[in-house]
Amino acid sequence: MFNKMSNELRFLCADMVEKANSGHPGAPMGLAEIITALSGNLRHNPKNPNWLNRDRLVFSGGHASSLVYAFLYLSGYALSMDDLKAFRQLGSKTPGHPEITTPGVEIATGPLGQGVANAVGLAMAAKSAASLLGDDIINHKVYCLCGDGDLQEGISYEACALAGHHRLDNLVLIYDSNRITIEGDTNVAWSENVKARFEAQGFEVAIINGHCEDEIKLALSKQKEKPYLIIANTVIAKGALDLEGSHKAHGAPLGAELLAKAKEAAGIKGDFSVSEDVLFAFRAMGEKGELANAKWDEQVKNAGKKELLDSLLKPDFSKISWPDFKGQKIATRDSNHKILNAISASLPGFLGGSADLAPSNKTELSGAGDFPAGKNLHFGIREHAMGAITNAYARYGLFLPFCATFFVFSDYMRASVRMAALMSLKEFFVWTHDSIGVGEDGPTHEPVEQLSSLRAMPNLFVFRPASGEENTLCWQKALGLNAPSAFVLSRQGLEATPEAAFGSVENGAYLLKESKNAQITLLASGSEVELCLKASDLLAKEGVVANVVSAPCFELFESQDKSYKSRILTGKVLAVEAASGVEWYKYADDVLGMSTFGESGKAEKLFEHFGFSPENVAKKAKELLG
Repeated sequence: MFNKMSNELRFLCADMVEKANSGHPGAPMGLAEIITALSGNLRHNPKNPNWLNRDRLVFSGGHASSLVYAFLYLSGYALSMDDLKAFRQLGSKTPGHPEITTPGVEIATGPLGQGVANAVGLAMAAKSAASLLGDDIINHKVYCLCGDGDLQEGISYEACALAGHHRLDNLVLIYDSNRITIEGDTNVAWSENVKARFEAQGFEVAIINGHCEDEIKLALSKQKEKPYLIIANTVIAKGALDLEGSHKAHGAPLGAELLAKAKEAAGIKGDFSVSEDVLFAFRAMGEKGELANAKWDEQVKNAGKKELLDSLLKPDFSKISWPDFKGQKIATRDSNHKILNAISASLPGFLGGSADLAPSNKTELSGAGDFPAGKNLHFGIREHAMGAITNAYARYGLFLPFCATFFVFSDYMRASVRMAALMSLKEFFVWTHDSIGVGEDGPTHEPVEQLSSLRAMPNLFVFRPASGEENTLCWQKALGLNAPSAFVLSRQGLEATPEAAFGSVENGAYLLKESKNAQITLLASGSEVELCLKASDLLAKEGVVANVVSAPCFELFESQDKSYKSRILTGKVLAVEAASGVEWYKYADDVLGMSTFGESGKAEKLFEHFGFSPENVAKKAKELLG
């Protein structure tokens, strides 16, 4: 029966790719036995894909999506045969790479290597969950299928080193070692000893024949005290006759003629063929999970954990005692530290950490302990993995996670941030040292283009507050968004902002200073708001009336209606930002921004050197007015 199940799964994947005339048949065909065996081990409930104590199955190689969908269909998730036939078509539940809009997909992995780090994050999240709810309530495993490409990406090394350090015994990586890359044999660019690499990182490692039922099942049955890597030696496009073992089967359909012959050789009749006994066998495995889910619900109730679980699933933001920064001059990284701790004190599921910069980012949750029993996550100098692990925490279902580093290093996180935005994950990226205000560290550490590039990313809300009080209001807004938010924060102290003259932070931009006869609007975010307020005073002495706008969130301002925007932006508009600021040309007549990289020197000298002084802002405003 095992071979029949594997073969029908294998050619179901091949049929999907063939009908779409697009896709990757090789890896799915080579992994058919692994998935068939894993189906018997996996604790999941297709009728309740969000069951908290389910095993997680992550496909790091998202190009093997036909295998994902075939497995979900056979297991009884809300996918039909028609959905499989619509593979890679516009509007289908079966897109080219897995997305979380498909029932049963744990996480959208995107670029290779992300899924490995996501799996590490899910395993860490399970440990955090067990520390809150008890290891009798949370005791599931995280399985991750990965390939050569995933393990060649640096993010996988970052994440797996952390997994080994924490001895994540709930993590099982299954490496599809088919020795094939798009360009041919993997030896064209890769020859490392994977077993030795993972053992050095603290994993236990097994090497098996990935097509042998007994070897696969034996490897999966073993309980480990460390993270576990199963190296499964497989043949790409297993069963595809002339294309078996060939790199040509990686990313193109097999062809109708060859596929027909291959199915005939395997004893499979017709297209999209699934025998009743095969379907029954796969779905019977899923039905075991339904029973386990019901028993778990009862266990949670009997253990008295229902109230805590509900508070984690639906956090009550009204309980937060927000700090008061009224009238204070304070760096927004410092105000943020107090805000993070206020949120943490009220919400048991709020946690996070920094890429070895917590003292500089000001992100330590005081008295909250360290992972796994506590709330502080220490990622080490691993920005790329940190982003993907935080995504996994957000996707897990219980947590509101944040992560932090210097703003210039957000570039290392970009793929993970993009995936967070694509999945609408509710999480928080904290990026401090936000501009040339970094000072003496110089241009290598002074972000110039990052603010504009991140504002260009769909579904990411980037907040750059101008004061401690504004920072609080930004957080209050961010907690209500069902999307990721980023906080771009200053190293230097910022003056308190005056009360709003019109509008508010939740509108993305609002008037701090308003006159009905204003000739020009000075628009800024962060530390430059203070400059604009001072510049407006200088202009007033010369008879020039200027409104001042604080714009902490470009994306929120974008969503406002025309009447609101026209009230905010009066007369000529000069945008001022110690960054490239190119996005402001959509609203501004001119932008005083950075057109070069920074320099090394005292922060105040750099601001003056690059024209960010009240006097120069006033001068630019007068030039704009002619």
